[in-house]
Amino acid sequence: MNKNLPALIPEIVLLAAAVAGLLAGSWLPRRSQWIIAALSAVACAIGIGTTAGGLGRTQTVFSGTFAVDTATHVGRLIVLLALLLVCGMSVTRMRRDKREAEYYVLLLLTGAGTLAMIGAGDLLMLFAGFLLAGIPAYALAGFAKDGAGTEAALKYYLMGALLGTVMLAGVATLYGAGHTTVYAGLRAELHTAPHALVAAGLVAVLAGLLFKAGAVPAHFWVADVADGATAPIAAYVTTLPKIGALIATYRFLHQTLPSGDEWPLLVAVLAAASMTLGNLAAFFQTSVKRLLAYSTISQVGYLLMAIAVATRSDLSQPALLFYLAAYAVTKLGAFAVVTELSDARVINDYRGLARHRPGLAAVLIVCLLGLVGTPPTGVFLGKLEVFSAAIDGGYAWLAVLAVANTVVSLFYYLRWLTPLFRPAPVAAFPRASRCSWPTGVAYVAGALSLALGIAGGTVLPFLQGNLAL
Repeated sequence: MNKNLPALIPEIVLLAAAVAGLLAGSWLPRRSQWIIAALSAVACAIGIGTTAGGLGRTQTVFSGTFAVDTATHVGRLIVLLALLLVCGMSVTRMRRDKREAEYYVLLLLTGAGTLAMIGAGDLLMLFAGFLLAGIPAYALAGFAKDGAGTEAALKYYLMGALLGTVMLAGVATLYGAGHTTVYAGLRAELHTAPHALVAAGLVAVLAGLLFKAGAVPAHFWVADVADGATAPIAAYVTTLPKIGALIATYRFLHQTLPSGDEWPLLVAVLAAASMTLGNLAAFFQTSVKRLLAYSTISQVGYLLMAIAVATRSDLSQPALLFYLAAYAVTKLGAFAVVTELSDARVINDYRGLARHRPGLAAVLIVCLLGLVGTPPTGVFLGKLEVFSAAIDGGYAWLAVLAVANTVVSLFYYLRWLTPLFRPAPVAAFPRASRCSWPTGVAYVAGALSLALGIAGGTVLPFLQGNLAL
């Protein structure tokens, strides 16, 4: 057993910061609770620094239950950066809140659970990460303790409990079929196990992962939770769980069933259904948070394309990782604008934004057009890589459908952008006297989205590399 604890520094730092924040928050005066927010930011920064320092190293630790490889390193960087941005856009809303410390502790815990899912090389580790990422998130969804937040938390919890139970049943089924829970052992044993038993276990485990990702048919909660939760938590719900779930799904399918002929088609069908349903559902949305939530479902459909060809194309891993990074910063940039303009709840509330807050309008334009896949944003290059991987893996029909969906999605994003340039009846967006935290996050995220698109050719080579076994 390789008990290399330094290999788990990012996860350990988040958990240690969560425990320290919980203890410190119990005696710090309310005016000093900001220290826990600073502690969270420091923990994320340490995790980013140690991960960047370990790039290129590949190993498995604790009897193969956790893998540290390219996918883990990149996933850590995306999650920690996204968590840092979510903390930043939460500062203004949570300042002097009586539960400020608990809020950041919950974010740290769910971030640690997401990291556990990313590197999991064992079904039990995967399920433990699923629980740690999920249970604090249920509390965050209803953190505001209002009617909408309570309903969002209840729906989130009920769906999570149901599909988490199904996932655990799938873990037990695959253990019965393969006599182990470690991915490498399952790959060696499942080819001789009863086909029906393996298929049942696979579908059940995928049910839990698809719930976390927000993909069809486990997508029903996404729009309600995003609409009912506060804007920073809606930003979290539509980004961080997707990163952990999609990388975990990629690793699980790639390492457990590398030669399967059936599951790639299953994932391809789910990808087609997710991107199509998400785009159609977003068509006539007027609530900005619900529109971004349905957009998330469609984006997950595009990302699932890379997973469908995980064992068929060498382009799948860099395409998935790059698209996840570009999607995360672009989506967080859009939600940072929504967070700053908390009174603008529907599309028409954004009338006159380009005149009164041109900086925020520019960020929103970059992020929304970026989510469509407009150059030179990172999502454009991510989509290009994913479409290329799908064609290379023999799913040209899926790439054609994705291109059609991309064109269709332009409609509802433009429905939001058009009011920005219309005259407002009153000065609905008074000029800010100083740059607030959400505004700063919006500028950083928008700049990162553009930077990834421009420097994508330099970044993509670093995303190559085999998964650790």
